[in-house]
Amino acid sequence: MKQLNELLKAIEPIYVIGPHEVEVQDITIDSRAVKAGSLFIAVKGTQADGHAYIPQAIEKGASVVVCQKLPTQLPAGVEEKVTLVIVKDSEEATGHLATSFFGNPTQRMQLVGVTGTNGKTTIATLLYRMFRAFGHKAGLISTVCNYIDDEPVPTEHTTPDPITLNRLLGRMADAGCEYAFMEVSSHSVVQHRISGLRFAGGIFTNLTRDHLDYHKTFDNYLRAKKKFFDDMPAEAFSLTNLDDKNGSVMTQNTRSHIHTYSLRTAADFKAKIIESHFEGMLLDIDGHETAVHFIGRFNASNLLAVLGATVLLGKDEEEALVILSTLYPVSGRFEALRSKRGYTAIVDYAHTPDALVNVLNAIHGVLEGKGEVITVAGAGGNRDKGKRPIMAKEAARLSDRVILTSDNPRFEEPEEIIRDMQAGLEGDDLRKTIAITDRREAIRTACMMAKKGDVILVAGKGHEDYQEIKGVKHHFDDKEVLREIFDNE
Repeated sequence: MKQLNELLKAIEPIYVIGPHEVEVQDITIDSRAVKAGSLFIAVKGTQADGHAYIPQAIEKGASVVVCQKLPTQLPAGVEEKVTLVIVKDSEEATGHLATSFFGNPTQRMQLVGVTGTNGKTTIATLLYRMFRAFGHKAGLISTVCNYIDDEPVPTEHTTPDPITLNRLLGRMADAGCEYAFMEVSSHSVVQHRISGLRFAGGIFTNLTRDHLDYHKTFDNYLRAKKKFFDDMPAEAFSLTNLDDKNGSVMTQNTRSHIHTYSLRTAADFKAKIIESHFEGMLLDIDGHETAVHFIGRFNASNLLAVLGATVLLGKDEEEALVILSTLYPVSGRFEALRSKRGYTAIVDYAHTPDALVNVLNAIHGVLEGKGEVITVAGAGGNRDKGKRPIMAKEAARLSDRVILTSDNPRFEEPEEIIRDMQAGLEGDDLRKTIAITDRREAIRTACMMAKKGDVILVAGKGHEDYQEIKGVKHHFDDKEVLREIFDNE
């Protein structure tokens, strides 16, 4: 419960109609969740405009309505029982109101955000595990699962809506979490989901084509990521990847303290791969040889970002390296399963061309030509169609055999998605590619093709345990399917 006059300090209303001394019992952007004493915020969403539901919210007992414009028709005398707050941008106001309502949780702990196309989940999760290993209570907000210290909280989006996000952060702060680590999606920046949050630091991983169905152009996508660092407070740190051509672009207008990491060039945090195998790598990190349970240059880069952020948060580097050597991959991120017949299956979430290339290059780095690579891949429906032929082309370029299959078709026909992918293939690439719509059969066929020493990459879904078809999520787990096949070999 909060007083409205306290919440109003977090925003700059254009004007307020009605009393300021109102007790707010709850805060919501969903008119269906309104109850007596609620503060309802009318937000213009991508699917619906919350302003159309203001009368419904008032009828259900909202004591405060925040909006950009008043409805043309309101019940007579509504100003006597409901306070109307007019703001310039209700979407942006939501975050500020939510963080105030839930007790400004990010002022009670250190929050670090991770943004970029790939690597967000791995870096955020490993930082969470790192600081728990140091003995701290910590929180995690990620694509796979959210955590309040050791309590799992199911996740729906990479970055939740502002109210859900602040409620979760508030619970973390109330539970005594000293640190929180979260993935920051480009959508969340554009839609002001992180407005009002105070970040202790931000990490940039890389930038490649993704989400153009939403952002329309790569420049818009870049600007969304960059705005995260533009808005970073002066006392925070920004840790950026110099191996990505946009690494320096991200921090060129930030007020924060800039730090860098790289596998290729001089940087504040530097590493190189000494040797690699499917069980892990031996790295030289700032002159310290460290064995880790990860493989691939992309993972070496992720681990370097984890180490860098840990040190920038005040931890001893040598102690951090010891913990780093004990950490394991996140679920569905380059998870290796060994068949009784002697081939290896890798399950990875790679669902962009760049991520697919990274994973396949990591596999070749270990194989060194001593086995064949069979890739099983698809593409999600109702998402960026332009990346489909590129993904197929890269898969074929770096694989001996490719099986195109269904991913999460959503409301598209999987056969049409596969045809979009096949459009990127010709000649030998087309000849070494087959299409099997049923994902289970595609994985089974790859296993039948594989010989001792070969590697199967099952890409695209990683940690997901479902397939989304026509709005329904059906149980499907790539790792579960592989283990069933292995058991019957």
